[in-house]
Amino acid sequence: MFHIADENEIKQGKVTDVYFLRTREILKTKKISKKVVVEFMVKSFPEGWGWGVFSGLEEMMEILRGINVNVWAVPEGSFFGIGEPVLVMEGNYEDFGIFETALLGLCCQASGIATKSARCKIASCGKSVFSFGARRVHPAIAPMVERNAYLGGCDGVACVKGAEILNIEAVGTIPHALVLIMGDTVKAAEAFNEVIDKKVNRIVLIDTFQDEKFEAVNAARALGGNLFAVRLDTPYSRRGDFKKILEEVRWELNLRGFENVKIVVSGGLDEYKITELNQYADAFGVGTAISNAPVLDFAMDIVEIDKVPIAKRGKLSGRKNLFRCPECFSRKTVPFKEQEVICTCGVKMENILKPLIKDGGVLFDLPHISKTREYVFEQMKYFNPNIS
Repeated sequence: MFHIADENEIKQGKVTDVYFLRTREILKTKKISKKVVVEFMVKSFPEGWGWGVFSGLEEMMEILRGINVNVWAVPEGSFFGIGEPVLVMEGNYEDFGIFETALLGLCCQASGIATKSARCKIASCGKSVFSFGARRVHPAIAPMVERNAYLGGCDGVACVKGAEILNIEAVGTIPHALVLIMGDTVKAAEAFNEVIDKKVNRIVLIDTFQDEKFEAVNAARALGGNLFAVRLDTPYSRRGDFKKILEEVRWELNLRGFENVKIVVSGGLDEYKITELNQYADAFGVGTAISNAPVLDFAMDIVEIDKVPIAKRGKLSGRKNLFRCPECFSRKTVPFKEQEVICTCGVKMENILKPLIKDGGVLFDLPHISKTREYVFEQMKYFNPNIS
């Protein structure tokens, strides 16, 4: 038995904090029904983060579909800041209150993964970034991790089921296990080249037995023009100056006419390591940093009850709009009554909170993830124009 909740249990509100059940029982017993407006916004970011990428909306809609609520949301993949409402919901509290735990869980983790992926992609300056983190999470949620890593900017994912859901080919090289079993890096590379479909790029792992620069040259000589790249996953006990190792590998390959062979690095990478190694690496496999990304600290707060603005201490009462400049992507949160905002750059801003659900009925299907990913990349260019 796996220790997970199935889809029906989530939709039935069983994955909830018990005090929401008690609240519903009290309101029902006292015959109290209030129409409220709630907003989803982040209270703070992890240290060093100044923005987030909103994700999880597709699964949130699955919970809210058929419940008598109205929902407005920013497009999935939108960049946002602290205190900016990314989703607004209106309805009788007793109809949806028990889903707060699940709704927050869906957007907090998904947005954290998408944001970390975007940070890694921006740090790569447009070079390829792949999600290798499925082994670091419960297998039941591995496809969710891969989806949000891909949405946030990763160019491919390693998990087979994750790639299947995304309708893309899974990416991967060969593991240390194959090299160990074959007893030699070149033998493993030759077997890979002989057996695996030719459409798969020949990327050979070169850090199992010997020094990386010699193994890189050996693999290049053995596979010749069939070798697409070498991958370094050098253990920390042997890394020393990892950037220097990459420089040596690049030098030795180029010196022998293998300039077209790319260098892929993996193992303990994040956006800071990517920045450090970007001079010599052509692609990055990121695992734990993305799959175990910090969750974004969303809250679902009541800001209006029966059309009267009200919020708990530390929150701004009243429903709000979130405007964004189409030119510089600056955003501004304003009271709901404000319908026109001009950016400091002089351009008219647009309200990006759009109606999504009306009286429980979904108004339109969300864009395909490929379109959402394009939208993420458009916003990334504000941080790094080399992203494409």
